[in-house]
Amino acid sequence: MDTPLLANYIHNLDPFAIQFTESFGIRWYGLAYVAGFAAAYFLIRWFVKLRACELKSSEVADYITLSALAGVMLGGRLGYLVLYNSREFFANPLIFFDFLGGGMSSHGGIFGLAVFTFFYARFKKISWLGLGDNLVTVAPLGVFFGRLANFVNGELYGRPTQHSFAMKFPDELHEIDKGFWKYSNQQLQAFTESISSIAPELKVNVTNLINSAKEQGFDPHRRIVESIIEVSNENDEVRQMLGELLTPRHPSQLYEALFEGLLLFLVLLAIRLKWRNLYHGIISGLFFILYAAGRIFCEAFREPDASEIAGMTRGQFYSLFMFLIGAAFIAWGLIRKRTNQLREEAA
Repeated sequence: MDTPLLANYIHNLDPFAIQFTESFGIRWYGLAYVAGFAAAYFLIRWFVKLRACELKSSEVADYITLSALAGVMLGGRLGYLVLYNSREFFANPLIFFDFLGGGMSSHGGIFGLAVFTFFYARFKKISWLGLGDNLVTVAPLGVFFGRLANFVNGELYGRPTQHSFAMKFPDELHEIDKGFWKYSNQQLQAFTESISSIAPELKVNVTNLINSAKEQGFDPHRRIVESIIEVSNENDEVRQMLGELLTPRHPSQLYEALFEGLLLFLVLLAIRLKWRNLYHGIISGLFFILYAAGRIFCEAFREPDASEIAGMTRGQFYSLFMFLIGAAFIAWGLIRKRTNQLREEAA
């Protein structure tokens, strides 16, 4: 069998855009959020000028800032803990504040934005669905930047494949299979011994970690993996040897960036610009339906990051409900036939 075109590419992108210390700096993941919010601000300001949005231009900055905090950050974090890590969360709710530990859910972020937008629109006495139509038009850009950041981080990678676009992700060393590490400490130690001629310090470090773990009673697996990945990022020979352990996989983060992000944004933007006074709720409904379809499709290529439900990944299962929500929004828009009722800017 021919070697897949990209299977020799072993992911080693730096998650830091700017690094100040070993563990502190500006990460691409954080910049992805900033880029998404900035894009939302400028696009919604544009929609206001086009008279396609009931917000006043002076209200856009506050709306986007509050949406980011109350909608995306709070909803995304809670969504991840409830939908993907409920057992640990309900046992210890304080893990909500472990932001450095990671964990955000796009479904939770969407729900958080919907709830926040509802209350914000009530406060401003404008159409909730009209405001939502503009928000969901720009939201896929945030998904696009976020999925690119996932790729840079080497996380949420795809299922094994021999496809020509296959890549290898060292984060696979962290995987758990049926309650056990996919790569045991003994296997990882054997790997460091096999490359001791090109990375002797790695072998010594891993041996010391294992010996300390025996004395102190902790599992050194995560620290062993981090040591191996750190050395592989700095040593091309070690990275190539590590690649022989790893599985070629779909770069599913890029699939999701394309289908759930960029293409969805272009479709909704075209509709927003073509019909600037469309019945409120139609674009929101289309967003839910098209996002769900894209998510279900892309999840077929993504390695599940939690147990499955009814033979589906959790992302696919939760997306099924979005079809119903989308259909309800469209039906409500056709029934109510509410269009923009613009307010004048204060002099």
